[in-house]
Amino acid sequence: AEMDCQALFKATQVDGVYSADPAKTPDAKRYDRLSYGDVLKQDLKIMDGAAIALARDSRIPIIVFSIKSQTGLALELQGEGSSTTIDSGEGT
Repeated sequence: AEMDCQALFKATQVDGVYSADPAKTPDAKRYDRLSYGDVLKQDLKIMDGAAIALARDSRIPIIVFSIKSQTGLALELQGEGSSTTIDSGEGT
């Protein structure tokens, strides 16, 4: 927030945010988009709740993508990757 970032890219072991750990729950649902409130209400273990709240208050979208792909970040920066976007839910 202090650096006036336009977005936060969070690399993980999976290609986005799921309703449960997909390694343990094969039928876990992958979300394309979530609101900050949904993440906090459902207690999705993406990152610390305070970090989610700070991103919400600063209106910084969070893009969660897989670090396993060598081209993952490049694709995300081009808007072509597989990821979950967390934002206000207002079409930011």
